[in-house]
Amino acid sequence: MTTLSKTALPPNVKPTQRPNPQWVEARSVFPIYLAIAKQVGAPIPVGADKKPLPEIPSAELFGQVRTWLDKIDQIVQPHQLRQLLQVTMLNASEGGLRAMILRYLRKTAKETLDRDKIDFLLVQYFVLCAPPQVYHDALGLETVAQVMRPVLGSVDPTPLEWCAPLETMIASMQACRSLRDMLKTSFILEGRRVKEKAGGMFYDPTALLSFIRFNFLVRRTLIELMHADLQAIRTALGALSDAHVKSLDCKPAGLSSAEPIQKILQITKEWKQPFQGEYNERTVSSAFDKLLALRSIAEQAVQSLRAGPPKSAPAATKPAAAQKQQTPSASPAPAAKPKAAAPPAQIDIEGSMEKLWEQLIASPPERGRSMTSVELGSARILLSSWEVVAFISADSATGEDLRRAVAARAIVAAAVDAAKKSGKKTGLPPVLAGARAEVTRLQGRVEVAKQSKDTEAAVNLGISIKRLASSIDEAEKA
Repeated sequence: MTTLSKTALPPNVKPTQRPNPQWVEARSVFPIYLAIAKQVGAPIPVGADKKPLPEIPSAELFGQVRTWLDKIDQIVQPHQLRQLLQVTMLNASEGGLRAMILRYLRKTAKETLDRDKIDFLLVQYFVLCAPPQVYHDALGLETVAQVMRPVLGSVDPTPLEWCAPLETMIASMQACRSLRDMLKTSFILEGRRVKEKAGGMFYDPTALLSFIRFNFLVRRTLIELMHADLQAIRTALGALSDAHVKSLDCKPAGLSSAEPIQKILQITKEWKQPFQGEYNERTVSSAFDKLLALRSIAEQAVQSLRAGPPKSAPAATKPAAAQKQQTPSASPAPAAKPKAAAPPAQIDIEGSMEKLWEQLIASPPERGRSMTSVELGSARILLSSWEVVAFISADSATGEDLRRAVAARAIVAAAVDAAKKSGKKTGLPPVLAGARAEVTRLQGRVEVAKQSKDTEAAVNLGISIKRLASSIDEAEKA
């Protein structure tokens, strides 16, 4: 008679294997590292980009993936992480970000680049997981500690004495009323000096809380002040456009001496999202100096326009016009043509994008929500997660296309709502014509994404275009 061991299993039951923690981590971070590899042109393990990593790997695959992850760590730069995580849906992966942070924190010998990556990833995690009120209310270390608990564990939020310079800079930022004021504080340079002086103390969990808070408040303040300057530029350009001014001398901002008003409006879009390039004092100051120069140019032009008639400025412009046209009557002619040639705006994409962006920045959606609602007029539409990302953090051509698709859909919804309330549909056809033109343009952008093999962009934009087209179809039936 055969005696069965107490540990023996029935023949139809397979023994279970405990998941290897290192492999669990590798599977969590793999999508991010795969995107990094594609971004920097690094080789990818054979077949690894075609299907998810298995739950239980072979010894060969386990070693291959671990070696590959280490290699990507050595290649990727902090600003490349910033560019990637702020323009893709990978940013919405709490588990992936947490695993990546812990992976870097566990390194025994951390270099300066490791510190900068950790510094960015921590604040990115905080932005993802923090409650919406942190964008408006005072932010204490207790709140930061609570949000970061899954990564840092239970941490004493009592501020460290050597982190006091960060508090001084935060107080200075709160007194700023414009980007010009903030740039005078040298906040990035001073923050970096505190990090470098800290050495290994930077990785003290309580110190990390202080740096997360500092970085987030810098980001929040920059966005608020940047938005105020952008709005001032657009207001000034609108006044100039209404007065039929076609161009401005923008040489102080590094542009041409006759920069078209519409092109300046287009340029301002570059500052709609947080700065994503190589992040240092020089590059940030350069970008915002250009923005401030544009504001000064536009506002000075408006002042000159309003003060122009009583002064001799028109007399100075007539000879120049006469030299070109060789007739004294040529000067007023250009002013008459725009009135006849410029049709009324049928679909205000730019203005609508701005209004939607203001809502999403003011009240960021809670983590985990797949849909978010926004309003235009009295109409409300739902945005998918990738559309929200396009407004909040995607500074790219695809992000711009997604924002335009959403804005056009909101305009159609608002026009339909207005028609129903007034009982008049006369304003609807021009709006629908403008929206259809936007669909045609965006479909071309999908083809560009496909040719670039940017599958994610093509799929997301394709869905957003279908929603816009459906809203047009429904409006025509209304």
